[in-house]
Amino acid sequence: MKSYFQDFLALFFPELCSACGKNLFKNEQVICIGCIYHLPYTHFHTDPENKVVKQLWGRFPFLQANALLYFAKGGKVQNLMHELKYNNNPETGFKLGEIYGNVLKGYEGWVMPDVIVPVPLHKKKLKKRGYNQSEYIAAGLAASLKIPMDNCQLFRQSETQTQTRKSRYNRYENMKDAFAVNDAPKLTNIHIFLIDDVITTGATFEACALAFQHIDGIKLSVGALAFAE
Repeated sequence: MKSYFQDFLALFFPELCSACGKNLFKNEQVICIGCIYHLPYTHFHTDPENKVVKQLWGRFPFLQANALLYFAKGGKVQNLMHELKYNNNPETGFKLGEIYGNVLKGYEGWVMPDVIVPVPLHKKKLKKRGYNQSEYIAAGLAASLKIPMDNCQLFRQSETQTQTRKSRYNRYENMKDAFAVNDAPKLTNIHIFLIDDVITTGATFEACALAFQHIDGIKLSVGALAFAE
């Protein structure tokens, strides 16, 4: 009975693909199978000298760095990011996080972390948006990889200006000292996978790394859904 009712509702309120906007079929969720197959995957996780790694070299110590997709203006990835951040569609982040996790765990050379930590939002932005998009990405990753997510340890202690149209140096100046850790001893000798939605200059990851730098034995890997060149 429930299935028939859902099918009836779908006639008037069809679920749409977050990437292409077309109607989803019965067994599809959030993103259609065609879009999932044809998204611009980077395969950075298979390349120890990928573009994200090169972007971050020499700025802070890290074990692994990658991004799932290439970001291009006007493309499907931009549609996904818009749905995730501005159209009240956090399920898009969870679905992409699941896809990301499936990609990573399918490669033997990728080192499994102990915990996934999303880049936090300032409480004012969190209140305005209603959710942290990176937290939904991290939750999808955690579900796929079957490892815990911790959204309590890292927090944003200062509100920052938008990073749009800022130079690399100005992005760093805007972000430094923006993050702090709640209980550093709990993270001793832990391998953290730090997750954000989009990486451009890497200033956000660098600022987060500063908050972790004094913790003994900590290992840091970083990842994002999309890489914007």
